[in-house]
Amino acid sequence: MKDKQQEGRPKARRKKAKNAMVNKQIILVAYIFAGLFLALMVYIGKFIAFDSQDVITNSYNKRQDTFAKKVIRGNILSSDGKVLAESKVNEKGEVTRSYPYGNMYAHVVGFALRGKSGIESIANYNLLTSNANIFERIYNDLTEEKNIGDNIVTTLDSRLQKVAYDALGSRKGAVVVLEPDTGKILAMVSKPDFNPNEIDSIWDSITKEDASGNSTLLNRATQGLYPPGSTFKTLTTLQYIKEHKNLSHFSYECSGKTTVNGVVINCYNNSVHGKLDLQKALAKSCNGAFAKEGAKLNQNSFYRLANDFLFNQELPYQGAYKKSSYVLNNKSDKGEIPQTMIGQGKTQITPLHNALIFSTIANGGVMMKPYLVDRIENYNGDLVKKYSPKVAKKVISTQEAQVMTGLLKGVVDEGTASSLKGLNMNIAGKTGSAEFETGKAAHAWFVGFAPSDNPKVVVAVVVENVGTGSTYAVPIAKQIFAAYQKIEKE
Repeated sequence: MKDKQQEGRPKARRKKAKNAMVNKQIILVAYIFAGLFLALMVYIGKFIAFDSQDVITNSYNKRQDTFAKKVIRGNILSSDGKVLAESKVNEKGEVTRSYPYGNMYAHVVGFALRGKSGIESIANYNLLTSNANIFERIYNDLTEEKNIGDNIVTTLDSRLQKVAYDALGSRKGAVVVLEPDTGKILAMVSKPDFNPNEIDSIWDSITKEDASGNSTLLNRATQGLYPPGSTFKTLTTLQYIKEHKNLSHFSYECSGKTTVNGVVINCYNNSVHGKLDLQKALAKSCNGAFAKEGAKLNQNSFYRLANDFLFNQELPYQGAYKKSSYVLNNKSDKGEIPQTMIGQGKTQITPLHNALIFSTIANGGVMMKPYLVDRIENYNGDLVKKYSPKVAKKVISTQEAQVMTGLLKGVVDEGTASSLKGLNMNIAGKTGSAEFETGKAAHAWFVGFAPSDNPKVVVAVVVENVGTGSTYAVPIAKQIFAAYQKIEKE
């Protein structure tokens, strides 16, 4: 009997151990399920709080197309009340999309046939959502009538848009105009353009690749990547300011040509600028000075500065765009430094991004998020939603921004943008001539802001394959600044 009891004890212990193991496995499974459930709840919460609106408004969301069966697409308006896109219904109840200004807003407003682009894409969900009187919507649902979608009131000013569009003329390029302290985009032009009213009939011709390289559908303002040329000397100067407390120590003797790290650097037309301080070097846009002094800078720190200004980063912009690139650091070939310091080399930037850089300087070192939609209204004009300015990030100190503003003002007062002095307003900015292919004329740049002592507007202009920024981009900017000044007085 005693032997049987002793035999039973190991069995009992094994059974107990087995039960304990099973319990641990059950507990482990319970913890896993609890963890998965918690992760699911966190994801759902994140989706509702942050991601849902992007998914709903995404132009690839097929559910949006079903809204068009019940809602007539709303209108898109300029900030000063002009209708930029509208839906017209004929006697048969057929709806067509109309763009009263034709080519002028082709890229920024976009189109809603053959896919969607521009604001038509950004605000697609809102344009197909009706916030009309609830009783009216119920009645329309019961009678199977379509509701009228909400209207999008943009930040675009029709007067500035027209001036920018006309000033660019028949040349390829882009213009961006925005408010530095809010991020509101006041005008956006890209050429070559197209007539969105004819998008269906011209689709094959404008999407076909040809030798001209027109890329007609490309919004050059946000998707066109260009070498920044001498406009990039603004960042080279900022990095110099960060590394040198006493700017008066800057001194360079320009003979029109110099060799830096084995690379020959010429000033434009081999111009001899003579003895230069930092102010005059930037004003005269001396390639030799910036290549020589730029090569002495800490390239890793410069890389961080470029990234702070959102090179190689996502832009805080809702529409379609391409990321700008800056690749130089301490490990790069020393021969790449001279060209990079003057805005050539492998660096590429979009006009919108260049406008944001100068906007940051104009706004005391704070970059605002650029945006195109000011508010949403129902078709009766009742407010549905108002969008407010948002800070993207603090990039540089207020003091650095003030010093840089003073230097950029010198470019207009005594340098390559001196033709802007004819306006009755103080302007700060930088010209650029971006070489991109041997034997072809450079892309012409100007980016600047006014008034320099209390900036209200930033203008970025790029004109492809024409020559210097002072000759081709500055006159366009001048017309826009003059138009803005006139509007402010009205």
